[in-house]
Amino acid sequence: MHMSDGIVDAPTSVIFGFVAVLGLAVCVARARRDLDDRTAPMAGLVAAFVFAVQMLNFPILPGVSGHLLGGALCAILVGPYVGAICVSIVLLLQALLFADGGLSALGTNITNMALLGTFVGYGVAVAMRRIATRSRGGLVLTAFVAAWVNTVVASLGFVLEYAIGGEGLALGTVIGLMAGFHALIGIGEGIITALTVGAVASVRPDLVYLTRSAAPSLTIKGVSA
Repeated sequence: MHMSDGIVDAPTSVIFGFVAVLGLAVCVARARRDLDDRTAPMAGLVAAFVFAVQMLNFPILPGVSGHLLGGALCAILVGPYVGAICVSIVLLLQALLFADGGLSALGTNITNMALLGTFVGYGVAVAMRRIATRSRGGLVLTAFVAAWVNTVVASLGFVLEYAIGGEGLALGTVIGLMAGFHALIGIGEGIITALTVGAVASVRPDLVYLTRSAAPSLTIKGVSA
């Protein structure tokens, strides 16, 4: 979900701006070990894909829109650190080129979508990795669940920020709208993520970070990773 300028007060924007900077600094440092001749091109592709799907927005609150996030997709294919950087680049470009999410809200948007959503989604995928490595169907199911949880949890990150520095709507109303809408959006995100990850795994299973990191010699339906 994108937040516009002024949805939360300036101190809250500054706090989560620092959170975003610190989180991305860790991601940049850790991403170096994940980037190789397979991950780097895939990172560019998934960032472009996420940029495209995020252009479809659904109004939820004044100044707040819901859309597909892509954090779990990025994390499953290129790892959580590279994935968080990919989503952050998408958010920055959207803010600069299309005014989709305000610049003062960039820190909150990165915190919610690039950091919280991506790492929670990847955490779910790791928890289900034994299922994911059994078959392509297990991988598709894992991708769906991780994407759905990623979407809902990221929306709750907004609720926390609004509780700290927002005003104008009752917190219960915000929780209901954000969690309710994103539970539905998460179904769409889960389907898109599952189809995309499944398609990549069927052609190049060695490009799926989640299963590659779990078992370099993984075989999915007779195709050696």
